[in-house]
Amino acid sequence: MRILIRPRLPVLALLLLAPSIPELLTGSTPVSRLFVDPVGFAVSFGFDIGLYGTGALLIREAAVALRKGWASILLWGAAYGVAEEGLAVHTFFERSGPPVGALSVYGAGFGVNWLWALGLTIFHATYSIALPILLTRLWFPGASAQRWFDRPAIASVAVVYVVVVAVFAFLVGHGPSHALLALFLALEVVLLAAGWWVPANLLRARPGPGTFGRLGIALAGALEWIAWITVLILSSGPKATAWAAGGVVVGLNALALWVVVRGVSRHPLERAQFAFAVGMLVPLFVWDAILELGIPGILLVSALFGYLLYRLGRTIDGRALGPPTPVPPGAA
Repeated sequence: MRILIRPRLPVLALLLLAPSIPELLTGSTPVSRLFVDPVGFAVSFGFDIGLYGTGALLIREAAVALRKGWASILLWGAAYGVAEEGLAVHTFFERSGPPVGALSVYGAGFGVNWLWALGLTIFHATYSIALPILLTRLWFPGASAQRWFDRPAIASVAVVYVVVVAVFAFLVGHGPSHALLALFLALEVVLLAAGWWVPANLLRARPGPGTFGRLGIALAGALEWIAWITVLILSSGPKATAWAAGGVVVGLNALALWVVVRGVSRHPLERAQFAFAVGMLVPLFVWDAILELGIPGILLVSALFGYLLYRLGRTIDGRALGPPTPVPPGAA
């Protein structure tokens, strides 16, 4: 079993980014626990790495090996979301309480929290899978097209992922009925097959100048979080039907994809991708500063991610300028 790339920083980056964005940055896993209960935090975050990190690695490796694009990554990311929330931690079927809150009733039926399932599936496809892969590609462009693992290593990663899903399912309990389990397993097969079948160039950047500037692309990146905030607002009272809220989620995410397809050009592609990533992350910084301020250390996490984005932006700008022109001998 071998890791094929040297150095191994891209592997470590993706392993850490995949759980850190949806867990630490949203406050779902309070970083303050690191200081009051370091052993408990290490165990909890270790399981997060075993779930999010291995899932992201498997999807990234499949996309490279099969020469697939972002459409496949998003479809497989949706399959990951169904596996985590439906088959592992069973939040699709929560009847009350955290984390589903009002969405245990608003948009629920036949034992499934459908609106929550829709929102969390898209959230995991974008924030837990696609965004960490995108950021890792931007940090390590030289390793973005390479296979990172040999086949025995991939098999080992897959075993870890399946075991962690099974452990979560056993510990959480109150799982779906046999009929619902069969339904969501069938959905998994459909999403995985769609990711295999969809053309690699479906969401590829088009040639020529982009239609939208970096600000417009960044705003498109923020639409997913805006959609989720809208659902939370609508679920707080009888302001709209759950069908309407679901339409908002689908519509805003479709708009984001349209902006990507129509507005992102291949030159300069890295800057456009970075703008989209910034647009996805900045609303989380605002969310932490306003609604998660009571969680000790949450602003520290936001500040760390903000600094990493700043450094990444400087790096991308430096690459866009190209290497410095060498000074001929004797010119000084």
